[in-house]
Amino acid sequence: MKWNISRRDFLKKSSLAAATTLACARGEETAENGRNTDVIKEPAREIPVAGDFDICVVGGSCTGVFAAVAAARLGARAAVIENNGFFGGVAAASLVNIWHSPYDTVEEKQIIAGLSMEMIERLEPRGAVSRGQSGYSFFRLNTEELKIELDLLVKEAGVRPFLHTLFVSPVMREGKLEAVVIEDKSGRRAIRASYFIDATGDGDLIARMGLPFYKSGNIQPPTTCAILRGLERIRKKYPDFNLEKVIFDPQYPLALKKGFAWGAPVPGSLDEYMLAGTRVFGADCSVAEQLTQAEMDGRRQVRAICDILRENFIHDQFQPLVTLPAKIGIRETRHARCLHQLTEQEVLYGKRFPDAIANGSYRVDIHLADREGLIFRYLDGTEVLAGIEGNREEGRWREELPENPTFYQIPYSSLVPRDSKNVLVAGRILDADPGAFGAVRVMINCNQTGQAAGTAACLALDSKTTFAQVDPQKLREVLSQQGAIII
Repeated sequence: MKWNISRRDFLKKSSLAAATTLACARGEETAENGRNTDVIKEPAREIPVAGDFDICVVGGSCTGVFAAVAAARLGARAAVIENNGFFGGVAAASLVNIWHSPYDTVEEKQIIAGLSMEMIERLEPRGAVSRGQSGYSFFRLNTEELKIELDLLVKEAGVRPFLHTLFVSPVMREGKLEAVVIEDKSGRRAIRASYFIDATGDGDLIARMGLPFYKSGNIQPPTTCAILRGLERIRKKYPDFNLEKVIFDPQYPLALKKGFAWGAPVPGSLDEYMLAGTRVFGADCSVAEQLTQAEMDGRRQVRAICDILRENFIHDQFQPLVTLPAKIGIRETRHARCLHQLTEQEVLYGKRFPDAIANGSYRVDIHLADREGLIFRYLDGTEVLAGIEGNREEGRWREELPENPTFYQIPYSSLVPRDSKNVLVAGRILDADPGAFGAVRVMINCNQTGQAAGTAACLALDSKTTFAQVDPQKLREVLSQQGAIII
């Protein structure tokens, strides 16, 4: 096809492209340097209050929902704000359909229960969960069913949901957070509450409040998952077919660079498989421009995977792509500066904390930001560097001990931001160094921090104290009464 375009139109289009490039550059400068290079003044206006609550949770992942539900079940008036049109966070929006083991590393002692296991029990009768076993137990989820079940959980608990709702800014008074400004289909409104929980995943609330936070020097790269079909069809024709190796095989021009892939079948489906194989290196998804580019590059990589399958293994018009995520799967951005930073040594040596509110056994799992592969470190002292094409270098990070720890703990103090009076964090923005974060960031662990945060908020409400003044022993007692396993 031949295109005809006048010189005037060409110059106009070139000017527009240049202006767009400049705007992007300005945005990056603002984001990176904290300076506004160009501003528009917004006229002052009155903002209607959408509701008054005891506790408001910003972020409707499973972590955030569990925080709101825990609070509501203890009698608090609770609200939860979610940007998507559904709850579930990374599990639902990013298609990550694995919850890791609720047992210790030797599969002898259950260390996790509470709302995570309640959700598993609710999903099982619908055929929306399958239990896996590959050295340790885990759960595969049908995340579409999870969305619906979370709706029911919120409604049954009497939590006020705000879906399709964007958190905009905090409203401070005398050093305390009085309200959060939101934008939704009804316009700009505000939600007032006595206590707040930041479950945004990226620390958006604490950052905009000016509470201290930090970022790792090597932020773990995000991944765009996808639901694929037709893999069994391929395996029948090619018995040695290994999807997790094929997508990185350099013999295919579209092969991905620097990566590690894993996946899981979707429970209740005939032939659907969740693949987590892409990586967007160097992306800080708490910066708007970088999040935009990461989303687009992740989808580009998914298409490359599908084209490898179609051109080399399917050989017809069959489309292997079923579903793309609503949002890229973000592993890491901001971390709150809290009363205690959980360390890798505390995790790997299984340190016990007097204010422990969660337990975990998932390995230290660090997706390398500057080169291919991952580092796995285990509580038994072993270590694996896993690269592309299944390459593994095995060793030890410490000498053998007479007895190995079989689980680790997360302390309440790692959820309490410094300088905060009525704001708590939950989920992956907790305070943890890179190694500890590699272990505690997975959903089965983050879920527990949500339930603990909601419970702590009720205790602070009852005693009219700050979060730092909440009695950790009372918190542990109430969590145990709620069905959580407290050790």
